[in-house]
Amino acid sequence: AWQQGLLMTKIVFIGHDETVREVDSATGMSVMEAAVKNMVPGIDADCGGACACATCMVYVPPEWADRLPPKDANEEALLQFCPRADERSRLACQIKVSGEIDGLRVATPVHQH
Repeated sequence: AWQQGLLMTKIVFIGHDETVREVDSATGMSVMEAAVKNMVPGIDADCGGACACATCMVYVPPEWADRLPPKDANEEALLQFCPRADERSRLACQIKVSGEIDGLRVATPVHQH
């Protein structure tokens, strides 16, 4: 989709209650910024995207995991302190929006709601 001359990428957020929210985001933003801009529940982003709070954790389905950039050491370290983090867990502030992730589906954990 195009919006104000920008190519938009669709990100789908699935809440702990199965509520589906589709948002359009500009390339270069983070998935966390797309969530905050669109008031998606369950993405608090207390640190504003500095990879310091882990309040933007999402679960990425296996079919998307290999399509995203790998976790860096900071993200890995923070995820170790997240309740209910598992191999699907990512910090939404560390996933950059691009055309390659158009249609990305992520789930927000119940403890962030």
